[in-house]
Amino acid sequence: MRTRTLAFALLALLLSACPRGGGGGDTTPEGATDDPRPQIRPPMAKRVPHELRTHDHTRVDPYYWMRDDEREDPEILAHLRAEAAYADAIMEPLEGFRRALYEEIVARIPQRDVSVPVQHDGYWYYTRQEEGKEYDIHCRRPADTPEPDPAQTGPIEGEQIVLDENARAEGHDYYAARGVSISVDGKTLAVGEDTLSRRIYTLRFRDLESGDWHDEAIEGTTGQAVWALDHRTVFYVKREEGTLRAYQVWRHVLGTDPSEDALVYEEEDDEFYVSIGRSRSRDFVLIGSFQTISHEYRVVDARQPDSAPRVVLPRERGHEYDVDHAHGRFYIRTNWEARDFRLMSVEPGESADKSAWREEIPAEEGVLLRGFELFEGHLVIAERRGGIARLRVMPWAEGGRPDVAQAHEIAMDEEVYTTHLGANPRFDTDVLRFEYSSMTTPWTTFDYGMGSRERTLKKRQRVEDPDFDPAAYVTTRLMVEARDGVEVPVSIVHRRDLDRSQPQPLLLYGYGSYGYSMDPTFSSPRLSLLDRGVIFAIAHIRGGQEMGRAWYEDGKLLHKRNTFNDFIDCAAHLVESGWTASDKLFAHGGSAGGLLMGAVANMRPDLFHAVVADVPFVDVVTTMLDESIPLTTFEYDEWGNPNEREFYEYMLSYSPYDNVAEQDYPHMLVLTGLHDSQVQYWEPAKWVARLRHRKTDDNQLLFHVNMEAGHGGASGRFRRHEETALIYAFLLDLVGVEE
Repeated sequence: MRTRTLAFALLALLLSACPRGGGGGDTTPEGATDDPRPQIRPPMAKRVPHELRTHDHTRVDPYYWMRDDEREDPEILAHLRAEAAYADAIMEPLEGFRRALYEEIVARIPQRDVSVPVQHDGYWYYTRQEEGKEYDIHCRRPADTPEPDPAQTGPIEGEQIVLDENARAEGHDYYAARGVSISVDGKTLAVGEDTLSRRIYTLRFRDLESGDWHDEAIEGTTGQAVWALDHRTVFYVKREEGTLRAYQVWRHVLGTDPSEDALVYEEEDDEFYVSIGRSRSRDFVLIGSFQTISHEYRVVDARQPDSAPRVVLPRERGHEYDVDHAHGRFYIRTNWEARDFRLMSVEPGESADKSAWREEIPAEEGVLLRGFELFEGHLVIAERRGGIARLRVMPWAEGGRPDVAQAHEIAMDEEVYTTHLGANPRFDTDVLRFEYSSMTTPWTTFDYGMGSRERTLKKRQRVEDPDFDPAAYVTTRLMVEARDGVEVPVSIVHRRDLDRSQPQPLLLYGYGSYGYSMDPTFSSPRLSLLDRGVIFAIAHIRGGQEMGRAWYEDGKLLHKRNTFNDFIDCAAHLVESGWTASDKLFAHGGSAGGLLMGAVANMRPDLFHAVVADVPFVDVVTTMLDESIPLTTFEYDEWGNPNEREFYEYMLSYSPYDNVAEQDYPHMLVLTGLHDSQVQYWEPAKWVARLRHRKTDDNQLLFHVNMEAGHGGASGRFRRHEETALIYAFLLDLVGVEE
């Protein structure tokens, strides 16, 4: 945290010559308010008109100069630091409250913790966290010893530490490990490491017998690594320079110079990216090519890693499929003639002929087939029915066919919840591991006997607060009728003893893009809001897939405005029905959910008291016209291609940056990371600058810039909640809660 002295020094240096602009808090004479915050002027960015011409239409972007791909321009960095210093200075009177919130939040996180062990390849694998340490410690113990107890709070006898992320993070402001993968013989670890927060990982290898790290390091990867069955060959994915698109699959042999690695596959279509995995049978390395609405898979024989990849089924426009292998067949989740997906299977040699595919689980309209897991004796289906993520289990019948007639859904104890497949590396087991949560129940790990139907509690996320009682909170789900008659689910949680006879502060969260569903899950940091009388709600708006594939399709491309309308209509209903009032209503969203925040702030600024936008994607048109920016080309099927006039004009109608108006806006807190590779820092920077110039109110507009972080914010299990506490302090202060 910057000191107050540094904040004011930067402000004095950078802002003394700044002209006064419209709004942003600089129209109130000093001393005319009882607000304890210093009456200082916010950074007012210079305006340099820059014309952008598309389809005979000209836009003038006065803040285009803020873009610097290298993040080295002194003037831009000075402006961002000034914004950060201004936010620090305005929030300085709340520093004690913010610090108390942070300490309260992290106090609920177990200082020492152990994950539920997973058995495979002759070992029990688990992770530990130690007191005061930010990162995971990856451990294992031989499988012929008793299962490690996840209730243990320290090192476990006989364990081997395969990776201590804390040791690897030393000397770095940011650290993230991805793709921790161990060869089948258990001798070598592969891990991707990022120390800049750009999601560009360096792949490194460790000899688990000696403990030594290999000399070779492979830069510019996604962090994914898949081992072949020779225990020496590893497949990995490289990112394209500039766009950061995952576009090449390479093969590396342990102990050789990475410059000698072999290119296995290159995705030449810039609307696709690639990913790798391993089949359930372990017979194949899977290479997937993905675009928003089209998928294609290739397979490499894991026993012959030098063999050429073979296409499972050539890509077709609009065909999405996922593939796995067991029982000598490919099992394929597909939307071919099935909008909500179905499961089919085929002999590997006939996979390219769809007429040879055999239907195993038929499609059911409105019930989304999310995924599946193959076991020796059972098939498990993950589906979304009635907006709830559920699990269905069925045994195999003759011929590698699931016995649908014997299928059963795993029963749960609450009406509103979510379930997900857990870590299930073993194929030859009758036990399914799954994760469960609701807005009142912490994340819980169960082992489930697929034959016996007996459920065994393995672990429930601990909340380190002796006063925490799930029964003190209540969760419910509303169905809100949107303006076009569609019913939108809203999940709500609050304290049971909350006075519901009058409107209360309410934080409404939303996302609504990419078919990503916002499940009603537990959050221990959120208790800091609930215990102070704030209601938390999630609007399950169109653009996600909560209500099936149609829910997603009705919230993208030329239907994108449904996403914004749904959120506004849910918010208005919560006000009209007495849950809250406009002067107590907050909105929060991040990334594409930040686009949502920008759109609703432009469309209905009177409805919300405050808006929080995390790493917001707000300069939609300019970004989607620039193919050099990461994520652009393979998102045309999400937002549209603005090189086509129809999409350009539609996008322009809602783009938050392009539609900033001369009007009053709610209080706003905007957060970004300088090194964000998904939503570049200049989008929120430009948006804030335009808001400062055009808005006509005296409400707070704060821009929190993390100069070390990227899209996910700060790293570490404790440090990341510095920003959580900032958001909570900002919101609670606006309703007069300061302790």
